Amino acid sequence: MSVVTHTGRIVSSSPPVPAGEPSAPPVAAAIKRSQDYLFSVLHPDGYWVGELLVDVTLVSDMVAYHHWSNTVDLEWQRRAVNHIFERQLEDGGWNIYPHGPSEVNATIKAYLALKLAGVPVTDPRMLKAREMARNLGGVPRMNTFSKLYLALLGLVGWNHVPSIPCEVLLIGKWFHVNFWDMSNWSRAMLVPLAIINHFRPTRQLKNGVTLDELYPNGKWELDEALRPRYFDFGLRNAFLWLDRLHKLAEWVARKSFHPFRKRALKKCEQWMLERYEGSDGLAAIFPAMLNSVIALEVLGYKRDHPIFAREYMQLKKLEHHTADSIRIEPCFSPVWDTAIVSIALRESGVPAEDPRMKRAAEWLMDREIRFRGDWYHKNPVDVEPSGWVFEFNNKWNPDVDDTAMVLLALRQIPTDNPKRRDECFRRGYNWMIEFQCKDGGWAAFDKDCTKSILEKVPFADHNAMLDPECVDITARILEVMGLEGVPITNPQVQRGLAFIKSMQEEDGSFYGRWGVNYIYGTWQVLRGLKTFNYNMNEAWLLRAHDWLVSVQHADGGWGERCNTYDDPVHKGLGPSTASQTAWAVMGLCTFGDPDMATLKRGVEYLCRTQNPDGSWTEDEITGTGFPCVFYLKYDMYRNSWPLLALATYDQLCRSRAKAQR
Repeated sequence: MSVVTHTGRIVSSSPPVPAGEPSAPPVAAAIKRSQDYLFSVLHPDGYWVGELLVDVTLVSDMVAYHHWSNTVDLEWQRRAVNHIFERQLEDGGWNIYPHGPSEVNATIKAYLALKLAGVPVTDPRMLKAREMARNLGGVPRMNTFSKLYLALLGLVGWNHVPSIPCEVLLIGKWFHVNFWDMSNWSRAMLVPLAIINHFRPTRQLKNGVTLDELYPNGKWELDEALRPRYFDFGLRNAFLWLDRLHKLAEWVARKSFHPFRKRALKKCEQWMLERYEGSDGLAAIFPAMLNSVIALEVLGYKRDHPIFAREYMQLKKLEHHTADSIRIEPCFSPVWDTAIVSIALRESGVPAEDPRMKRAAEWLMDREIRFRGDWYHKNPVDVEPSGWVFEFNNKWNPDVDDTAMVLLALRQIPTDNPKRRDECFRRGYNWMIEFQCKDGGWAAFDKDCTKSILEKVPFADHNAMLDPECVDITARILEVMGLEGVPITNPQVQRGLAFIKSMQEEDGSFYGRWGVNYIYGTWQVLRGLKTFNYNMNEAWLLRAHDWLVSVQHADGGWGERCNTYDDPVHKGLGPSTASQTAWAVMGLCTFGDPDMATLKRGVEYLCRTQNPDGSWTEDEITGTGFPCVFYLKYDMYRNSWPLLALATYDQLCRSRAKAQR
């Protein structure tokens, strides 16, 4: 099996399976059980996908939407209420990650959903929720997007929500800050919100529900949040004055519907309709999909209109029903999961001729996006369009991280059509490396989407306006480049390496943007550099090694919680998990010593905690959506990463045994 590299040379891409003695029998047995389990959950079409489990906010938002749109299904609502109550904490609130503290947006959204569903406010659970919501600051402390849903229901005034003008789409790229400087996911959420902001389609609740009890210091706090201050010359204050100007313009636009607004509104609608094509809903993510369904309705699309019906169906596909409960995924993750599982299975010794692996390879290649999507606005390079997404279909938004993971998989997994695979790999590789940012790193979706001024706008409090370079994605791309034989002296590698070094924490660890957290970032850096045969004994890498060793738990595992994003003092202090232990094990394997006591204890932890069916149990969240705001439990992580870690350790043992003979 071979691959055409970026230089045009042919290299072997089969996974290394060194000769020699295998690792200890418990490891071999654990690997076999894990392989059998993963094949047992393979979809007949050739892909793997695990559920993405999140907090109660998505279900709460859907309850609010159904009341706004007058589409309440009492049986659906009963299940939603059960789900929300199941997640209520002892203190009365709701959190955004397991064992985390109550959070204001999640708590008030859940409380409102229960109140809309008719749960009496005198119910002891509601009384506790009310008290906690007030203790957290109540409605005035909610973020902008949460308040906007309240405005739809008449629970706050539109003057209490920052303006999102449709005209933002008309600002050309010549302007210092424009629409395309926002992150990919923010653009998808904001366009339908701009439409909603114009129409302000408040629908008063028929049951008289209010949230007046959730203003600890009075409603004046809502006004205070958006009130600019005289003699304050900061950027935030400037944007607050601009928001007041926008609100005046919005009032004029609604009164006269002048041509400029009419053109902007039509452009927003057209932008949305275009991006439905080739996607399972707008951007294939819940917030954008829900916002777009509301926007379609206020634009006048009837519920039986083909476009509305399709988008609504895509939204409802995210729901999982049981007899007494309902939960909602933010999106689906088949490409990401399939790539990781494929790598783990091949690294662990599944033969190249296995038809199940070939089917997975074909499925991944079928998902390549040969379309020039929205990435081109920030990166107008002359490169053949390629790339992969996280979800099933989302052709406008291929991303760098998924593309890197798929390329790592394509190097490993077999195919009966090597020419197609080689061409697919070449296109994806060439596309991916064009996204290096000016600081030397790579981001998730776009190039140089880092203008910090956007974080000062009034509706930027969801911590997701930018798409900055991050260490974990940069290191993964370097891993691909190293495996492809790119020399360490390559200018792009050197710039990426300099970026990574500049981001190292004082204690030797690295921040993980897309996984929780410092264990994730540190492991990926070590794994990425190892592919260059980098000198792992350099002082800065030994500091990373020492940090991993220092945070190993007494049970042999590793773990940390999402609170590390709020305060790094919590680094490495969470309960041990299978996925985070796997990352640490793989990080330590890069130092080449299978007899390292810390490493052996980590491997023993993985073998000891494996379930009889070959799976692992993991209750913690180890995936990151938006730090401090939204987290995801990738259910496939608990089974894919441990197999890859055991396979990596097994290969290290084989290499040592061969060298000693």
